[in-house]
Amino acid sequence: MSGLSGLSAAMGPVTFKAACPDCRARFELAASALRLAIGGSRRTTFYSFTCPECGRSVRKPAGERIVELLTGGGVSTLRSV
Repeated sequence: MSGLSGLSAAMGPVTFKAACPDCRARFELAASALRLAIGGSRRTTFYSFTCPECGRSVRKPAGERIVELLTGGGVSTLRSV
């Protein structure tokens, strides 16, 4: 995940750049295509999406900066204890 390509509703919808580790496709995803899980540790904090090219479910770790970008961009978030 490399960041936001849109910063506010005035500039258009927020999209996120992503890549699939399986088929190596690169693409942009809307916030609605991503899910963020925030757990109590680094191992349980991740984001996920389905690759639009190959259909694989992708799960990647989400550090502090990624969490900030995704939550600020309106990605659906699940928090666990």
